[in-house]
Amino acid sequence: RSSPDVFESRMEKRNEVKKQPVGYSNQGEFIRCMEEKARPIFFAEGLGTKTSKGGFTKDKTLDSILNVEMVKEKSAEEIKQIWNQYFSAKDTVYAVIPADKFDLIWKRAQKCPSFLYALPRKEGYEFFVGQWSGTELHFTSLINIQTQGETAPSQLVLYHYPELQKEKGIVLMTAEMDSKFLVVREAQCLANQVQLFYATDHSKTYALVETFNHRSSEFKYMSVIAELEQSGLGRELRPGQVSDKS
Repeated sequence: RSSPDVFESRMEKRNEVKKQPVGYSNQGEFIRCMEEKARPIFFAEGLGTKTSKGGFTKDKTLDSILNVEMVKEKSAEEIKQIWNQYFSAKDTVYAVIPADKFDLIWKRAQKCPSFLYALPRKEGYEFFVGQWSGTELHFTSLINIQTQGETAPSQLVLYHYPELQKEKGIVLMTAEMDSKFLVVREAQCLANQVQLFYATDHSKTYALVETFNHRSSEFKYMSVIAELEQSGLGRELRPGQVSDKS
């Protein structure tokens, strides 16, 4: 595994940077057909397909995914249901974030645009650097940065869309990932950690983000693992471990 200690001196140079089965009943089949017919009304499928290096969509706007003008007539709860239902049928990470929570994340991201995240593996942890670029959050494994430097490609990108934040009080999020390196539940673990560290009410937890960005020589990566283990995030990624949730 790569050591974050090697990475500290490089950070100063890197500032830019499920499907709910419908069922087989006649009623279920009818609902599925109706959803298929309604989908093009709200979602602009097939658009926004220009890809950048690494296969990620370049300039992935909300308009390229969603018929924004049409959903403006809907309530926040209705938009949330539409968004969640649409993406639940896709192998990706998605969320509807309350405006006040995203506002906190966004303000902190401006001051602290990068952080080191830990992803549980069969043995130990693999570290990923998350780097904000506008409202996109790019994740790259630490070992790739150490070996490829500034040319290291993203392996996960979280796209946040604040277009409806003022009017509806929600921010929509979806993602793209490199399936050669990550599966959905691993990407979800990284996405959940963004809220764990950037939206926390605990000053001690957010202090890790501040230390990483502004006092890197004092940063202790074991503190990230401790916070992660205390939160319970990623337990399902450990083989043989049973979640506490029934």
